Amino acid sequence: MDSTASSAPGTALVIGASGGLGTALLDGLRQRGGHRLVRGLSRTSAPPLDLADEASIAAAAAAIAGECAAASAPLRLLVVASGFLHQGGQGPERSWSQLDAAYLRQVFEVNAIGPALLVKHFFPLLAREGAATAAFMSARVGSVGDNALGGWYGYRASKAALNQLVRTASIELTRRNRQSICVALHPGTVATALSEPFAKTGLQVRPPEVAAGELLDVVSALTPPQTGGFWDYRGAPIPW
Repeated sequence: MDSTASSAPGTALVIGASGGLGTALLDGLRQRGGHRLVRGLSRTSAPPLDLADEASIAAAAAAIAGECAAASAPLRLLVVASGFLHQGGQGPERSWSQLDAAYLRQVFEVNAIGPALLVKHFFPLLAREGAATAAFMSARVGSVGDNALGGWYGYRASKAALNQLVRTASIELTRRNRQSICVALHPGTVATALSEPFAKTGLQVRPPEVAAGELLDVVSALTPPQTGGFWDYRGAPIPW
């Protein structure tokens, strides 16, 4: 069964919709159709959603719940495309000597704590019957088993934390709806402001619209037995 479709038309929601990848995911969902309502949320949307402000997350969830009810379109697809890697010259650490408490707090707030609060406030809106999919943008560097290079302490650890949150939430979500899917996704290297300083020669850097199309293809092909997994943009599993 296509995980983004159901006998009852629903709502698709992208959080982090103002970023390069988030915008492309939102556009891709609108172009593909299949949902009665397609919405995007970010710090600049109406209503605004700030991952560092739980009150704004709760208010945004309440607003989306009202829109879903008014459109008779339950939330069937939630895509979280937000993420933090660097800002103002402060980026991922090359060595333990560069570990910084302020950077660690920020990277965990956006990449792990914020998504955990999204689970708290938005998962109750997911359809209780039929298709209900939640996909979180993670990163291959968040894989503990795949880490052979070291470095990037905070980003790696925050994405590993996100992966555990996704896995744990998937179990509870399945108890609520056996058709549900909750996964972490690795989008690869995308031509966005987040990855631009690290797009080394030899990496396969894809435009946001290409990456978004690949990710939406992966999401649409997932089935409930694959819930709780970690997948790349080609649909291949990634070790935890």
